[in-house]
Amino acid sequence: MSKKYAIFITALFCCFLGVFLTANALTPDQEFSQMENRVLEQRPELSLKTLASGQFMRDFETYTTDQFIGRDFWVGAKARLEALMGKQENNGVYFCKEDTLITRFDAPDAQQVSTNLSYVEQFAQNAGVPVSFGLIPGSAEVWADRLPEGAPNASQKEIIDQASSAVTSADQIDLYSAMMAHKDEEIYYRTDHHWTSLGAYYGYEAIMKAMGITPVPLSDYEKTTVSDSFYGTVFSSSGVRWVQPDQIDIYVPDTGISVVSHTYDQKGNPVEEPRSLYDYSFLEVKDKYSFFLGGNQPLGVVKTANTDAPKLLIIRDSYTDSLVPFLTAHFSEIHLVDPRYYKLSVSQYIQDNDIDQALVLYSVPNFVTDKNLVWITQ
Repeated sequence: MSKKYAIFITALFCCFLGVFLTANALTPDQEFSQMENRVLEQRPELSLKTLASGQFMRDFETYTTDQFIGRDFWVGAKARLEALMGKQENNGVYFCKEDTLITRFDAPDAQQVSTNLSYVEQFAQNAGVPVSFGLIPGSAEVWADRLPEGAPNASQKEIIDQASSAVTSADQIDLYSAMMAHKDEEIYYRTDHHWTSLGAYYGYEAIMKAMGITPVPLSDYEKTTVSDSFYGTVFSSSGVRWVQPDQIDIYVPDTGISVVSHTYDQKGNPVEEPRSLYDYSFLEVKDKYSFFLGGNQPLGVVKTANTDAPKLLIIRDSYTDSLVPFLTAHFSEIHLVDPRYYKLSVSQYIQDNDIDQALVLYSVPNFVTDKNLVWITQ
């Protein structure tokens, strides 16, 4: 290599680097990534304390990574390059058959699983009303045949079997068989970890049968597609940008149904926020799954026109959001408790609100990692 050529390459690299540094400096920082559906790191405050501890440099590294110009392009390019090199996984997400992205499921902490099951058993013993319990297998279990050949995949069925043995004071719901019976249908989103509305229907069917209630036949519903451009959280974390979007369907009209979300303001005062079974505003943003019930909330109360029907309380994760529409045919009120945010006594709530029966419903991946279930024993 000649000296002139070396100087040229060095100058070209410096210009390239300078352009990026200048562009980064001039581009306003973003607070939230719609593509990744998360808050981005902001410029850290510099102080002698944070500089001496090394915290400033750690935060600044995260900040520059999050705010790097063209971040979405580079994240996608990295995933594409790794796929071309034969890599079948990125950021804990498998690149699967049929244009599907599935989050890797590793063997959970056995002690955490046992502890959570003991909390459910304790709740069932003390609730004062009949309790049903169901664990929903995730797509890594039901769609295991879509995974790359030889991909590590811990058994979710073993955890469901363990739950059946450990929680004897609640009626067990066999959601595993329900989902496996329909594994060849689109019962999970290809780009998200949730079940689809069709999957939620099959879950509803199993829940109703376990409760001794006749479910509404699927043929009685008319499917309506409300979005054909849904990219879920698995898509966001995978870095993959070349799969086709999912569609969101609904089956149940929201006529005669009211929803109220109970939250707290910054001073701890209770706040009631009117919501709806379907919030169409979320179809205009990245987080389209929040179309169902308007997203996360500590406590939600759904009231139907079936005023003589029983009241149901559900201790749940976000899978329940798309299940609730089907349940409205059978209950006068559905009280939704999310232990991640609701820290009051559930047993007392059951008494105060004349609840007739309770349901504990979680997806397996969420259940085995949840550290908030202790609150349901209060």
